[in-house]
Formats: sequence, structure tokens, C-alpha cells
Amino acid sequence: MNKLIVSSSPHIRSSLTTQRIMLDVLIALLPTTVASIVLFRLKALWLILTCCLTALATEALFQLIAKREQTITDGSALVTGLLLALSLHANVPLWQAAVGTVFAIAVVKLCFGGLGKNFANPAITGRIFVLMAFAEASGGAYSYNTVLNNSTSVIETMATPLNKINEESAQYLPSLKDMFLGTGNCGGAIGEVCSLALLIGFAYLLIRRVISWHTPVTVIGTVFLLSWALSGNITFALYHVLAGGLLIAAIFMATDYVTTPINKLGKLVFGFGCGLITVLVRFFGAYPEGISFAILFMNILTPYIEKWTKARPLGAKRGGARK
Repeated sequence: MNKLIVSSSPHIRSSLTTQRIMLDVLIALLPTTVASIVLFRLKALWLILTCCLTALATEALFQLIAKREQTITDGSALVTGLLLALSLHANVPLWQAAVGTVFAIAVVKLCFGGLGKNFANPAITGRIFVLMAFAEASGGAYSYNTVLNNSTSVIETMATPLNKINEESAQYLPSLKDMFLGTGNCGGAIGEVCSLALLIGFAYLLIRRVISWHTPVTVIGTVFLLSWALSGNITFALYHVLAGGLLIAAIFMATDYVTTPINKLGKLVFGFGCGLITVLVRFFGAYPEGISFAILFMNILTPYIEKWTKARPLGAKRGGARK
């Protein structure tokens, strides 16, 4: 006689673990990490090491003080540190990058209970914190970024292509090929310059089924179409896709499991909102880049998006159970 075993949900379990997901994200970030070190050399390497080691140390120390179980082995702190480093430009003072990392891990993540309980993506919030707190000292991650001067092998700070698109200096924009490969005078954060490396990581995550296409494609498509409509120039629309931190944010930050919707319709709504806010900030705001602010704002709206887009059981009425 077969036994009927009754237990609480979940009834379907997967062998996929947090460590496995974080390892896949780190592997997906490897191409752009290598590209950043090739393009920006030791400054990029020191920035990456500073943010990653600070993230691990902050989480370990916080958990020790709070007398919680150590969680640095799950890989989430390392992913946050690497993403934050890749979203900053190479001339950001290392101590400022470290402060931003501490804020991302200790305040945004651990003060809210740790992985799975944070209200916003720690890396994107850390990036905004560095911009708002140290804009005058370091130029932030938006207004001034770095490029490699091939003639003197010196990292210089200058306006990025995203700055130039809406200015009279648009004629000095690098070619779309340079924007795609990260060659030439393509200023930007160390991890956003080489679009090819980011797309390789995107393809890996899709193949591994770590993320779905819905949010990244919707973010990028929305920015492209709205930029084309507002500028009337399809080439400028392509620059808006390749310039700034759009790709790295859309692929690696707007797909965060914790702070973004889990259903397909919710992902589409979330992606459209991110793209819309990004374009509004870029064309009408004070900052040339808006994807970080867009993701943070949509993170806050995620619970409401989930509520508005959740599937209803068959026969149930909107707004409550069937009576």
C-alpha cells in the first residue's frame, strides 16, 4: 500500500542553489571584467579588488557583530562588489569606492535582513550613493568618466559619448564600432565600455537560464525606440543603447531575483518603466545617465507591479477570492 505523505509547500524543488546562480553571474561578468582590465589596466584591477574585498569583509564583519550565520560563501557579496566596481570609472578614488561598497552591503542589503530581503539592488544603490556623495570629488559614475589615451598610456578624465550626444560636441562621437568594441575614445565606467563583452555575458545567462530575456530586451528596446522618436535620428538612438551604463544595468541589475517582478508580465512592465525613466532623465534631466535612478525607482514599485500583474486562479474575481 502506497503512503500518502502530506507536507507544506514547496512541493517542487530544484537543485539550483544560490551559490550556483552567483557563480553563473560571475562567469557572465568575466568577459567585461577582462575587457575593463585590458582597457583601463591597473586602475581597473585595483578598483575591482577594492570593491570585491570590501564587500566580502563588510558582510563577514556585519554578520559577526550581529551574531548571524556567515553568508559570504553564497557569492552574493562578491557579485555586488564586482558589479559596483564595473559601474564606476577608473579615476574614482579607491576609498570612495570602498565607502560605496560598505553602504551597498551593510545598509542596503544586511540592515534589511540580508539576501532575499533587501528592497533595492545593492550594487545600483551603491552606485547612486557614490554619485550623490562624491560627485564633486570624483565626477561620479555619470558626468565624467575615463578613457585610455593610447599615445601616452595615461588614464584621462573627459566627457563620455553620452554627454556628447546632446551637446554641440556630438560631431566628435566615436564610431558605433568603437562603441561596440570599447576601442577609441569611448569614455565610461570600466565595465560599460565594451558592449560586446556584456552581450557575451548576456548570452551565457540566457543559455544557463539564470535570467529571462523579458526585462533586458524591454529596457533596451524602450530606450532605443523612445530615443529614436525624440531625436529623430536612428544613429543617435543606437548611441543611447551602447553609451552609458544601459547594457550592464539592464542585463545584470534589472534582472535581480529579489528586487524585480517574478512573472513575465511584471518583468515587461518593469523593463518598460526602467527604459521610460532612463530616457526622460537623459533627455530632460540634469544627469546624462538615468538607468541607475530608473532601476532604483522601479525596485520600489516592484511589490505593486507584482500585485497588479499576478495571475488570477481560474474563476477568481479581480481584487479578491471568488465568493
